Amino acid sequence: MYYIVYGLLYLLSLLPFRVLYLVSDILFVLMYYGLGYRRKVVMGNLDIAFPEKSTQEKQKISKQFYRNFLDTFIETIKMISISNESFEQRCTFDVTVINDLVDRGKNIQLHCGHQMNWEYANWILAKKIDIPVVTIYAPLSNKIFDRLFYKIRTKYKGVLLPTTSFRTRIRDVYKDRYALGLAADQNPSNLNNAYWMYFFTKKAPFVTGPGNGAVKKNTAVFFVYFNKTRRGYYKVQADLIVENAASATPQWLTLQYRDYLEKIIRENPDNYLWTHRRWKHTFNKTNEIFQSNWIDNRV
Repeated sequence: MYYIVYGLLYLLSLLPFRVLYLVSDILFVLMYYGLGYRRKVVMGNLDIAFPEKSTQEKQKISKQFYRNFLDTFIETIKMISISNESFEQRCTFDVTVINDLVDRGKNIQLHCGHQMNWEYANWILAKKIDIPVVTIYAPLSNKIFDRLFYKIRTKYKGVLLPTTSFRTRIRDVYKDRYALGLAADQNPSNLNNAYWMYFFTKKAPFVTGPGNGAVKKNTAVFFVYFNKTRRGYYKVQADLIVENAASATPQWLTLQYRDYLEKIIRENPDNYLWTHRRWKHTFNKTNEIFQSNWIDNRV
């Protein structure tokens, strides 16, 4: 069955971008107006993030988000057959600062959020950085598509570590040079092992692993973000947060991540993944562990 699915998607990927984007436009109408896929979740998230915006403004963001989301889906299919030359025209990344630190012997942590197109970003990081780029991912429940996405994501030297075996396999990663890519806007699996802070206007838990790991391994830490310059074209950028993470604290690094994430979302609100429920957990004031893990100074 895998080879049948792969073959059909490969044939689809051979279509020109202009045809694939027509497919994306049709899917937008079906998903947004027909199925209404997670529209309440998206609008609820936008209400929390942007209470100052009007309903019309948030609806405009919502519609463009769905267009970007479906473009990402179509562009991912195109990655099955896209040429190296075509891809590098459509996705750019200046890695000078990162590779300078790599040349000086530093390992790297790359912190990012779920912006479009994250699959393009995964490729360009693996192609351009001079040491292996290791990315943590959650395996898909559908084995066929999990195998397909694994094949796509590892085309350019990228190393994928599933969340299910991360704790055991990360030790092998630490034995060699590495650049570790972490989408740290996921909800923590254990709320008692989370940093609590405001994310926009509501309290939310953040994973502690990225900050703790960076400090422990004294990596250089970058915040990586993706700008959609026009349809189908992306510019990936990386801002250096700290060159030697051991000089910082995990709490400070996590706050820096939150601040950067909010900034890039405010600049391009339709380019963030609003379909996941970032605020599904409630801060319990009577929970002493929650209280001790509150690290924000916002009032």
